[in-house]
Amino acid sequence: MNISKKESERLKGLARNMRHLMIDMGYKCGTSAHFGGGLSMVEILTALYGHVLNYKVEDPRWEDRDRFILSKGHGVLGFYAALNIFGFIGKKEIESFQQNESEFIAHPIMDLDYGIESSNGSLGHGLSLGVGIALASRLKNKNFRVYVMLGDGECNEGSVWEAVMSASHFNLSNLIAIVDRNSMQNDGHSEDVMSFDSLESAWKGFGWTVRSIDGHNFSELIHNLNPDKSSNKPTVLIANTIKGKGISFMENIPAWHHGSLTKETYEAAIQELVQASDGNN
Repeated sequence: MNISKKESERLKGLARNMRHLMIDMGYKCGTSAHFGGGLSMVEILTALYGHVLNYKVEDPRWEDRDRFILSKGHGVLGFYAALNIFGFIGKKEIESFQQNESEFIAHPIMDLDYGIESSNGSLGHGLSLGVGIALASRLKNKNFRVYVMLGDGECNEGSVWEAVMSASHFNLSNLIAIVDRNSMQNDGHSEDVMSFDSLESAWKGFGWTVRSIDGHNFSELIHNLNPDKSSNKPTVLIANTIKGKGISFMENIPAWHHGSLTKETYEAAIQELVQASDGNN
């Protein structure tokens, strides 16, 4: 699906704004933050909230809303930025990130009024929750969809594959998993930590519809984020991304999975984003 040039530019602008906000949040909180895995999923979140998900900002508990579950909870910088850009949380909440007594900490805390569907800390649990919600949707004769964002390193967790198996067994065609395959995790390159010959073959072997896409390409994202209505299978998008995307000195550097910005690196990151905006890249 090709989107118009105007729509593409709109989405790119939103993505740049999200990255700018993430860098501000991560620097001004005064401590370290998870930059790499948040930056890699910006286009995915922009496509979801800017084009795909059905929701009502004025009624975040709307029963027929699509659900988004952030299973890779350490990507919360990107998630909070998206919730701000798309109207769920305000400036006050953003500015409280990782401050004393703030609800907006290093992993999300469930609060439907802020558009946060689940709490997350330990990895490997979001897809199981998504399976339950997708099954409840069917039992209640609802048509909402459930989207779950996982990390490729998170797929080392056995609980992920129990959920993968059950989703296929129950034919949950309203469940869409997104694997942010940036090929890195906290301890280094994913293949060095735990080699995995073919992520696509594994999901396909459990009966899922598998689509491998460019996780930074809006046309590919928007086309593939909608499930195949003619199929009774759950869908997984293996979204190939770049860890630290958009900040050159963070890209593909494992140390920026969780790191601290100095005044100099903060200013360099902001300058890079400003230049990208001026060049309309």
